[in-house]
Amino acid sequence: CGAKVERLKDGPGLRLIAPPSDSTPGFELSVPQGAQDVSAFMQLSVEVKNMGSGEATVSCRADNPDARGLDNCILGSLSLSPGQSGDLRVNIRRKKPEWVKMNLFGMRGYPWSGPLGIERSTQHLADPAHIVKLVLFTNKPREEQIIEVRSISAVGSFPQPTRLLADSAKFFPFIDQFGQYIHADWPGKVHSLAELTGAVGVEEQDLAAHPGPGDWDKYGGWKAGPQLKATGFFYAAKYEGRWWLVDPEGRLFFSHGVDCVYPAGDYTPLDDRQGWFKDLPSRDSEYRDCYSQNEVALHGYYHGRRTLNFDFGRANLMRKYGPVWLERFTGVTHRRLRSWGLNTIACWSSPEIFLQKKTPYTGTVDFNSKLLEGSQGYWGKFRDVFDPEFRDSVRAAISRQTADSAHDPWCLGYFVDNEISWGNTDAALGLGTIVSPAGQAAKEVFLADLKDKYGTIDKLNAAWGTVHASWEALRQGTETPDTAKARADLVEFTGKTARTYFKIIREAMKEYCPDQLYLGCRFAWANAAAVKAAAEFCDVLSYNIYHLDISRFRLPAQADVPIILGEFHMGALDRGMFHTGLVAVASQEERAEAYQNYLQTVLRNPQFVGCAWFQFRDESNTGRPYDEENYQIGFLDVADTPYAETIRAARGIGYGIYKYRVGTKQDK
Repeated sequence: CGAKVERLKDGPGLRLIAPPSDSTPGFELSVPQGAQDVSAFMQLSVEVKNMGSGEATVSCRADNPDARGLDNCILGSLSLSPGQSGDLRVNIRRKKPEWVKMNLFGMRGYPWSGPLGIERSTQHLADPAHIVKLVLFTNKPREEQIIEVRSISAVGSFPQPTRLLADSAKFFPFIDQFGQYIHADWPGKVHSLAELTGAVGVEEQDLAAHPGPGDWDKYGGWKAGPQLKATGFFYAAKYEGRWWLVDPEGRLFFSHGVDCVYPAGDYTPLDDRQGWFKDLPSRDSEYRDCYSQNEVALHGYYHGRRTLNFDFGRANLMRKYGPVWLERFTGVTHRRLRSWGLNTIACWSSPEIFLQKKTPYTGTVDFNSKLLEGSQGYWGKFRDVFDPEFRDSVRAAISRQTADSAHDPWCLGYFVDNEISWGNTDAALGLGTIVSPAGQAAKEVFLADLKDKYGTIDKLNAAWGTVHASWEALRQGTETPDTAKARADLVEFTGKTARTYFKIIREAMKEYCPDQLYLGCRFAWANAAAVKAAAEFCDVLSYNIYHLDISRFRLPAQADVPIILGEFHMGALDRGMFHTGLVAVASQEERAEAYQNYLQTVLRNPQFVGCAWFQFRDESNTGRPYDEENYQIGFLDVADTPYAETIRAARGIGYGIYKYRVGTKQDK
């Protein structure tokens, strides 16, 4: 495969020496017995080490006999710095077995599917009972890469799908009254109402035994640390080479938070699912408020539809805490967070909880405005920031914060937007603008800029390699230009769009909420132009980063600015759920270890001032309606039961978070 392979001299293993190449140099390992059955496991684990002098990304592919391209195989990759060792994981993503006769839908993961990781397509699925070959390779290395492979194993116990999936009469219903999977058992599963209500007293003992870190002030800042200027509000400052938040009392503050802290669960669709759920309460019962209708679904089976939904999480809180369930749940939530070593109620959370002013929180500003029609993205199109509606909508949405959270010392600041569609290149928004229809405000601005630069359409045609008959023809046209020839202009306008976006929001933030921080837009997909503009106008940049750690994170724009991490998580399949979330691990024990490892890499990075786990409670096992997510990603399950392993991990890092940050407490 275009590479040299050697046996290691100091023990079992192989060394891959891959020359610079435009292909994928590597080697193949055939299974000696013809085929290997790994269906009992969740992942393949490959112990690798980068022995070269540069960055390297090594991949492992496991093939079925009929592997072809992206089909009938599973794949994993790992990037390593020089000298770095790592555990390359290949998620065993499974095809639907032929014997499964159920027609389940509206979910990302199913009882037979295994860890799906960040994959959303039907590609990279395999039959785990017939793995015939492993392929280890690097992709188009620019310099010689040397990779050592020390061991290959299968890890994590995969909960085998019940044979009842072949018999609908026995399989349905498969979700019980508490929203749990019926055909499996696991530690922490609720079997009765008595178990659900009895858990209150058990947890009370745990919270009393763990009241929270002793070196925190009331905000969760470092009471035992240095005293900085106290402004009465949170602000960002650089102290001894590291960026920090500073709390209202002037104490260093690292935000250790969790998203989606609200008095409910993720509701799940009922439409077309007759017979899925056991003992569902009637719509005129005391649980009538657990029923709702969502906005139009964005993806999946219910795309374009509004559905009738039920919220098992809310119903369980009502059962568990009784008539004053909301008051009791709100009170225990603040105690839980402090006890678990968390000091921030992060994005998407409920004002009913965070406005009690017991735990610092971040606000979320959402708004609607006209879209840039030529743009595209997973969550929708980008906004037309040059249309007057954008400025008006931003100002109206931010001004509404003055009713409660603006000027509140407990409010760190605001995220405005989330994971918006910046595009993957620094020319993306310029391209999205030029292919938009006539009348798009952004296109009119872009055309005016081009006229100022080129003067005549002939000069633009010469530069872009186009044949537009007139400026009006360009205005009316929606053709994609040669992006290489038009690149300079597309990049410049992308930058102008980004600067306009952040500038307008910052002006509104500083007018209506001058005491709070502007925390950015939570980048998931970003280009250098967007990041550069954010660094100029935001008080703190924000990213959502779904990896096992952030050790390889590099800010695209080399700016010395504070960063807050808005979302991360890991999940496993050993607690009755069907999907691991975006980062798969083999068990709850491994999830706890991964949590601590992730936090430690964040704490070691001098630019990060905080991070937040997504999310407080597991998503519905049968999927949320607007995008089908059904992830095992909570601190709590659907029955409000804390995941003990994750709680121990949060306490383990949270109680010593400031000592970790300044380096006086070492990694475990």
